[in-house]
Amino acid sequence: MAALGVGRAAVRGLLRAPCGLRRPLGASAGLQQNHRAKSENAKSEGTFQVTMLPGDGVGPELMHAVKEVFKAASVPVIFDEHHLSEVQNMASEEKLDEVVDSMKESKVALIGKIHTPMEYKGELASYDMRLRRKLDLFANVVHVKSLPGYQTRHNNLDLVIIREQTEGEYSALEHESVKGVIECLKIITRAKSQRIAKFAFDYATKKGRSKVTAVHKANIMKLGDGLFLQCCKEVAELYPKIKFDTMIIDNCCMQLVQNPYQFDVLVMPNLYGNIVDNLAAGLVGGAGVVPGESYSAEYAVFEMGARHPFAQAVGRNIANPTAMLLTAANMLRHLNLEFHSNLISDAVKKVIKVGKVRTADMGGYATSMDFTQAVIGSLDV
Repeated sequence: MAALGVGRAAVRGLLRAPCGLRRPLGASAGLQQNHRAKSENAKSEGTFQVTMLPGDGVGPELMHAVKEVFKAASVPVIFDEHHLSEVQNMASEEKLDEVVDSMKESKVALIGKIHTPMEYKGELASYDMRLRRKLDLFANVVHVKSLPGYQTRHNNLDLVIIREQTEGEYSALEHESVKGVIECLKIITRAKSQRIAKFAFDYATKKGRSKVTAVHKANIMKLGDGLFLQCCKEVAELYPKIKFDTMIIDNCCMQLVQNPYQFDVLVMPNLYGNIVDNLAAGLVGGAGVVPGESYSAEYAVFEMGARHPFAQAVGRNIANPTAMLLTAANMLRHLNLEFHSNLISDAVKKVIKVGKVRTADMGGYATSMDFTQAVIGSLDV
């Protein structure tokens, strides 16, 4: 898959290239020196630099769990940490530019959910959306897989949801045409529809998957979703070994609840993907157990599959670190740190399978710290 391959190559090239050739844009001189110093340290120590955004809600607590586990597992990663938050008054163009500059250095990020306020303050596009656009993170991938030892209504699930996330309903194009009438524009383009369809089929090919289902509402949105569906059909013809199917979004939601085993890889526009990500996460245990990732041709961002800040749990030490730890393990695999990736993911799955230490969302009584310590104790080092 081109997006994944380029990302890894970019990371490896980053660690070999002289820092002076990669001048960050839009940052202060001090910030540039700080980035260069971190990159030089990463090179000299044989470690990888990763951009970290803790985000809002329980994000900082989950990142602390990642740091503790990484430290115990001696993971060769250093974090360049930035705080970007609209609800904590830590969001500005300057801070956004700092994150982008850091990404230009590292090519890889681990982020928590950046909460988007519902109040309109003169800017329609949230900082979360603007960051994804600046980095062109067009493909969001959520691998929904049952965890051995944790029983849910459906067990042994293994499906992938791929979502286009740079246009569609989240294009931030809204206006009041006349008083009391709002027009909200959904943008679908041939270029981006073809790109996400190709990404989905490339993913299926690389991962040995046999079927791709395009999810749409072309029966109602005949032009917009019709174009998306047509692009998927055109791309599907280039992959004769992979079965192609289509399904209307409302039927897809019902089928996911009734018989999710019929699905393998699903590809869909922005809003549908956001909804289906969360629905599917609920099938295997909820937002606290499903990892996710987003890709551009150059960058890779790792985040929880179901994006929830879980603000009501802040400071209560009850959030489930599973999804963030599995996400971090996937990030290590992307960096070709296979040993450390398997070490951490195996430890997390072992704790869940044994079943003695589980957070409240999984029916247990353990705190976030209890779970993190159990994972550390299960590291086979």
